[in-house]
Amino acid sequence: MRTPSFDLFGIRLHALSKIDLVREVSHAVTNHSTSIIGNHNLHSLYLWFQEPRMREFYSFADYIHIDGMSIILLGRLLGLPLRREHRTAYMDLLPILAQEAVKKDWRIFYLGSKPGVAEKAARILRSQHKGLQIATHHGHFDPTQTGTENQSILAEIKAYSPDILMVGMGMPRQEAWVIENRKDIAAHAVFCCGALMDYVAGEIPTPPRWIGLLGFEWLYRLLSEPGRLWRRYLLEPWSVMGQIARLVLSSSNSRTHAGVGPDE
Repeated sequence: MRTPSFDLFGIRLHALSKIDLVREVSHAVTNHSTSIIGNHNLHSLYLWFQEPRMREFYSFADYIHIDGMSIILLGRLLGLPLRREHRTAYMDLLPILAQEAVKKDWRIFYLGSKPGVAEKAARILRSQHKGLQIATHHGHFDPTQTGTENQSILAEIKAYSPDILMVGMGMPRQEAWVIENRKDIAAHAVFCCGALMDYVAGEIPTPPRWIGLLGFEWLYRLLSEPGRLWRRYLLEPWSVMGQIARLVLSSSNSRTHAGVGPDE
């Protein structure tokens, strides 16, 4: 089945539910191919406008799912047929992905978080999903592509031979790492998943899952970590709205100059 894809003024989006994403992972594993999977929320849209490397990452990502009800609402305002189920956050995806990994004998490697945090989260996941194969390495290393640490981590991933690689080093560092190392990454599905394991390990308070469906997960996170997230949730959205408004006006003016007026 073809995955619905949309273009939001040059910003690619795929309408993928949790089940759809797991299906795409299964397809990549079965066909021994590699799928690089990104996601968009308001923070990533802000970085898309600000960081050339983020635009580069999204240009070659195979799938870009939606991680934020704000993107669903924005898409609807601009006429895209997006639905609530197309919002796929990693805390909602992870249990389904882990169950499927146990069922199909998939191996998962997680790269990210502070030393000790990812392995703590992995122990929790192993206790919740008996038989889950998951290895970890912290994200506090020198990411220089040809550096000793980076090459050692790539070798460790290759030796483990994961079906799924989850890179959780925060935007835009995780995307930059995937860009620079994609030819040497030994995995069938590659996710950029932010602080996922920090939430699993309890290092960051986890929002109740129903809050995300209502579109208020951002508020929970802001109240939990105001010092770290105030700029992301209180300033960046205004910048994104300004950029989108500029693109809308530019598109409207282009149509007018092309002879497509409002009465035609």
